[in-house]
Formats: sequence, structure tokens, C-alpha cells
Amino acid sequence: MKHIFENTATAFALKTDSELERGYFLFKMIANEPLVKMGTLMTNFAIKAHLPVEGLIRATVFDHFCGGVNEEDCLPVVSKMWKKGVCSVLDYSVEGKAEEATFDQALEKILKILNFVKEKDSIPFAVFKPTGFGRFALYEKVSKKEDLSPEELKEWERVVYRFDKVCKKAYDMEVSLLIDGEESWMQDAADQLVEDMMEKYNQKKPVIFNTLQMYRWDRLEYLKKLHKRSLEKGFKIGLKVVRGAYMEKENERAKEKGYPTPICASKQETDINFDAAVDYIAANVDDISLFCGTHNEASSYRLIEILKNKNISRTDKRVWFGQLYGMSDHISFNLADNDYNVAKYLPFGPVRDVMPYLIRRAEENTSVAGQTSRELSLIKAERKRRKI
Repeated sequence: MKHIFENTATAFALKTDSELERGYFLFKMIANEPLVKMGTLMTNFAIKAHLPVEGLIRATVFDHFCGGVNEEDCLPVVSKMWKKGVCSVLDYSVEGKAEEATFDQALEKILKILNFVKEKDSIPFAVFKPTGFGRFALYEKVSKKEDLSPEELKEWERVVYRFDKVCKKAYDMEVSLLIDGEESWMQDAADQLVEDMMEKYNQKKPVIFNTLQMYRWDRLEYLKKLHKRSLEKGFKIGLKVVRGAYMEKENERAKEKGYPTPICASKQETDINFDAAVDYIAANVDDISLFCGTHNEASSYRLIEILKNKNISRTDKRVWFGQLYGMSDHISFNLADNDYNVAKYLPFGPVRDVMPYLIRRAEENTSVAGQTSRELSLIKAERKRRKI
């Protein structure tokens, strides 16, 4: 197979020399785990103490990994990537809120984003997190099938209302809607809610997409059962397939609570699980649409080969590749240059509110073996090519 991901000229075509140098500096920092931990503590302290650090954060880590502070602020980035054939997924990345007023604000924000992206071919997806619309502890209680108090029942009804309002809007506007996956102990409630939305709004084509985190060993079986139910009830499935983002937290909680971890025993088992899910979806692409969210080159090449072997067109809208903004440009832009459907998750929001997201990105890059070193080697290669 042709190795398209080595082309750094295409990968970094949108990066100025100074932006390339910034990326090199950031990934060098992220490669140092003690430095990441120290930087996290200092950043959290500075923000809580209301120190004037927003300008520094904005000029470095924020601008590398985020599109802007609001939708309009993201448009220059969206436009630049679109010229290279890469779409955007506007991701309002404000985290850690737990009040009803905040959930209503999140609802209004997602509805506004749907209005904003409707006429833009460059932004084919919207996205939200289930806990953006309701308390984590409430999802957890519903997942355990525990009895809810009268107040909690009303609270859950408001969660369902928010889901339905956004999903109906996405359906009416024909904008695909990705719903992110979260921790396993609240995910059953979210899964059921998303499935209800699929049954309601995916009758003709997949508008609503759930997320499968394939580091969970039970997700392949869940996928097969979901497919069976969809055939019985007559709706299409949309799925974003990823490896997962909460491994350490999942393992620590399982050990603490004394139950078997829901996480695969090894990276290799996760990879096998991920590949099996992609295989299954590709074999049933008439029923299931795929948003393949991965920074893994082998997984990307594998999906390219599957599409070729099954005579599925590179431009078939039932299959998308997805990566995060600020990472794996060598995958995103080289895929787009070869006519595949590609979308970058483009986080945005006020600098202070987006910091938890940015800190998690840095911690994930530090913990994923090979990810940061690969980014650095590609940037070095491009610097050499440009003779910076």
C-alpha cells in the first residue's frame, strides 16, 4: 500500500513557519511527563487565582488545539482547512458544569451551532456530550436502574427534552449530530437515550451518531445487538468509533470499587476490538454509517484497504475519518488530498472554560506511547524540508 502519511508538505501546508515552530515547542513540552504535571498544576492555580495568563495560553496551547473563543472566531480556521478538503466539527468544549441553568445554556449553544453550520458544507457535523445536558450522577443512577425521586424524575425529563430538541433540530436541518461517549458507569443511560433518538430520527438515514469506545471489551457485542434491534425496528445507525479517553480513570475506579475493569487487558486487545468494530460496520454499511475517529496510522491504512476491497467509494458519505485539531495533520490532510471524507474536531469556547479540555489533551498525549514522538518526527522532517 502507498504510504501517504509521510508527505509532510501536504500535512503542514497550512502551517506558517512560526506555527510549525510553536507545534514543535508544544510537543517537546508534552513529551516531558513531569513538565506536563507541573504545567497542569501551575495553569490550574493561575486560572483559579485569576492571574492574567489568558493571553499567554491563547497564543500557545489554545491556538494550537482550538479554533477560537466562539463560532465566528473559528471561521478562518474552518475556511483554511476546507480549502484543503478537510471539514470541521465545531466542538463547544466547556466542561465540568453541573447546574440546570448551565445545561440550558449548553442546549441553546448547540441549537445555535446547528443554525450556524446549516449552510456550510465545510461543517457537516455538530457534536455534544451527554453530560452537557444533565448531571453525571443522574446518568449514573439511571444506568444502575435505581429508583429516581420525584425531583430526579423531572430532572431526567428535562435531560430527555434537551436531547430530543437538539436531535429534532439536526433532523429538520439535515445536519449529522455526533454524541460523544463518556465513562462506563454512566454510559448505559446515555446509550439508551441515543438509541431512542436514532429510532425516532434515523428512519431514512443516519442523522444521530452514538460513540463506541472500543477499549471497552463489551462494545463489540453491544454493536451487534444494536444492529439487530435497528433491523427489527427499522432505523439506521450512525456510530463514531474511537479507542477511548478515560482508561486510567476506568481502571482506577474498577480497582477501588472491586469490580472487573471494563477496559481491555492490553493495547493489542483494544486494537483488535477497534478493528473488529470497523470490519463489522464496513460489512453492514447499508445499515450503519461510520465516523472513524483515530490518530492511529495502521487503523487508517486498514480502513483505506477495506474501502478499496469492498468497492466503497472514497467519497461515500457513509464513511468518515476524524481527528482532533492540532494533532495528526499528516493523517487528516493526506487523506483529504486523496479524496477521502475527513473532519477535524475543532474545539472552541472561552479560554478559561476550555482549559480542562486542553489539560486532558496534554495528559493523553503524554500517556499515549509513540503519539508525541511521531508528531515531533514529522515536524522535524518538515522543518528540514523547509530548511527552517
